[in-house]
Amino acid sequence: MTDTAPEIILHNYPQSPVAEKARIAFGIKGLAWRDVEIPRLAPKPMLTQLTGGYRRTPVMQIGADIYCDSACIIRALEARHPEPTYFPTTEAAMMWAASRWTDGALFDLAVKIVLGSAGENLPSDFAADRGRLYLGPDWAAGLKAANAALPHLAAQMRAPMGWLNAQLSDGRAYLLGEAAGAIDAQFFHVVWFIRGRWTQGPEFLSEFPHLERWERNVAAIGHGTVSPMTPDEAIAVAASFEPAEQSGMDSHDPQGIRPGSEVTVHPDVDGGEQGVTGIVTFSDADTITVARRDDVAGNLAVHFPRAGYRVEVVST
Repeated sequence: MTDTAPEIILHNYPQSPVAEKARIAFGIKGLAWRDVEIPRLAPKPMLTQLTGGYRRTPVMQIGADIYCDSACIIRALEARHPEPTYFPTTEAAMMWAASRWTDGALFDLAVKIVLGSAGENLPSDFAADRGRLYLGPDWAAGLKAANAALPHLAAQMRAPMGWLNAQLSDGRAYLLGEAAGAIDAQFFHVVWFIRGRWTQGPEFLSEFPHLERWERNVAAIGHGTVSPMTPDEAIAVAASFEPAEQSGMDSHDPQGIRPGSEVTVHPDVDGGEQGVTGIVTFSDADTITVARRDDVAGNLAVHFPRAGYRVEVVST
């Protein structure tokens, strides 16, 4: 084991919009981090060696602590690096509430627009993978429906883009004022995705000049200080650390989960994904942490948000 403070490592790939959210979040705090590029499609054996089966992008690693989902990443970064804060106003609860929409219905709408507009030009392996994740078991029918409904889907996206444009019409630099916050990263990744992956995206966004000005401001924040790392190096880092000590008891947990319970955690959608099984070391209304061991990476703590994730109790 090493006494050196662990670096921040992000397992991601350049084209991932959700990873872009995390990268902007690093930039807001001016953080230095290591970049491990992972495959766009499963299997992702070196990532799942750390997570225990979770395959979505991005995943943040700090030593032997593995943070799944951008909500968990933002929460962990705010705790470790409180200044500058992700919450420059007093409405932190509203930001978390809005993030359930930006990460859920709004992002799903953007995915349908992007995948639906690609039509037959979408590579079959990518269509099967992302279609299964975002459109359910009958993803092929979902893609056809999205293609047929593109004008309707664009109309549904036009309304929230108009809301953001109005919010920014007083000339403010960011959504909450003159300081960037987590809410900027949360919305930016959707706009970044629409502009970069939908052929009609730039024309669509040109209707919203205040939004485009904000988009340039957020892009100018950058990603912090980045240096590459290989997957093998990241696994070696995990093996050289023990997870940070963390324990807690949530006496109000509706499922009766407590430290020592064995659980399986997976996204609360029918995406055909493998769950992560481990022993609970911490759980509250926002976060659940499970301990697991890998023969090479050693002892690991895998952290998930509670919102948007299903926890199945194996034993208490």
